[in-house]
Amino acid sequence: MKQILSTFFGVLLASALMAQGQVPKLKTIPFSDIRGVSVGNAQDDAAGTGVTVFRLTVPGCAAVEVFGGGPASRETEVIAVERNHPINALVFSGGSAYGLAASCGVARCLEEHGVGYETGSALVPLVCQSCIYDLGYRSATVRPDEEMGYAACEASFTANNPLSGSVGSGTGATVGKAAGIALAQKAGIGYAAVQMGPLQIGVAVVLNSYGDIFYRGKKIAGMQSDEADSYTTLLQTAEENLFIATPSGTTNTTLVAIFTNGDFTPAQLKHLSQMASAGLARSISPAFTTADGDTVYAISVGPDEEKVPANLNAVGALSASMVEEAIADAVYSAGPLLLR
Repeated sequence: MKQILSTFFGVLLASALMAQGQVPKLKTIPFSDIRGVSVGNAQDDAAGTGVTVFRLTVPGCAAVEVFGGGPASRETEVIAVERNHPINALVFSGGSAYGLAASCGVARCLEEHGVGYETGSALVPLVCQSCIYDLGYRSATVRPDEEMGYAACEASFTANNPLSGSVGSGTGATVGKAAGIALAQKAGIGYAAVQMGPLQIGVAVVLNSYGDIFYRGKKIAGMQSDEADSYTTLLQTAEENLFIATPSGTTNTTLVAIFTNGDFTPAQLKHLSQMASAGLARSISPAFTTADGDTVYAISVGPDEEKVPANLNAVGALSASMVEEAIADAVYSAGPLLLR
């Protein structure tokens, strides 16, 4: 992550922390060091699908921006800027729209642990979720369900395991599907995190794209062809007047979550999610197609009294670069890239 530890970002972030008497140094940290969030995973390796739960230790304000044309999501209206309610957990899963059932298990687990909002009649946890399409990877009939969601949430209470690669929601993730799953390559879930003094920023990405993946200007995963890539294949289909967004059985979606203890309002968090999306555009070609449900969350973590004043522009620009790093981690941690 050396490329993101630039003087530019350091100066901007330091400007918001000068009151502490010294300028702390920006450094990389393990995602598990991000205070206020605990990660749990569950998956079915044979079926090629799974769930990742980001449980917030205290309810956190969140915002979301959807960039792709085909999202599968739950409770995103709860965190709309005009009605923003702090959430208890964010769930990423496979299974496309079927996978939304996983959040019922997450909510049940949280309720059993006494987490949620007291309504007078019942404890109601607020859980947001987004899903990737992995039904074309191994099994189309086995999807994340309530029990898998429960298991992933329970795991977040046992230990904090932000594992990279083909695990949890990244189990069935693939990339480079412009010519179908047969020419695609494996991906997964990846992480990146930094700290500057008390300010922390962590990024998680479930990489499951129509397009090919680039890192520092070099293609590192995607469509397996010497004659074409995902971008040129898309242009060729339009040129032939087919206007088919994606071949049958290959739909996608890349999911991103930014976690920070920066002191931001819901509107600022929404802007942060927009800025962070630049990392997707720089890493995935093409990105944000109608065959993708690309979605970016930004979440404020930790108690209010521990929030840190921070420069929104600097955090947003840095988050975009961290998205690139997390995407590379998702590829390099996925194991063998070939699907067959």
